[in-house]
Amino acid sequence: QVQLVESGGGLVQPGGSLRLSCTASGSIFSLLTMGWHRQAPGKQRELVATVTNGGLTNYADSVKGRFTISRDNAKNTVNLQMNSLKPEDTAVYYCGADIYTTIAGKTTYWGQGTQVTVSS
Repeated sequence: QVQLVESGGGLVQPGGSLRLSCTASGSIFSLLTMGWHRQAPGKQRELVATVTNGGLTNYADSVKGRFTISRDNAKNTVNLQMNSLKPEDTAVYYCGADIYTTIAGKTTYWGQGTQVTVSS
């Protein structure tokens, strides 16, 4: 009933930029914290960045100063602007959101993931 759809992944060269977007749809009463996690092959999934419904942001140390998370509440969308990309940023990036619905209450939803590859 609630769906998160990501877009913007792809192949970029080191030092390049990429912008990921994630849009939530369905029976949403309120979007709470939204964010991005990533998982590289053979590694644990890690938090990249989050933004609360109040606009507070949190970033992994590895992406501070390079990535910017933002949200557009009118569009139920969270974005991740990734600059100065490094090969170690290569991973599948997953959009996640804490969403309150009248039926299920507060539930964490995840997108299908989008591949980001940073390579020359």
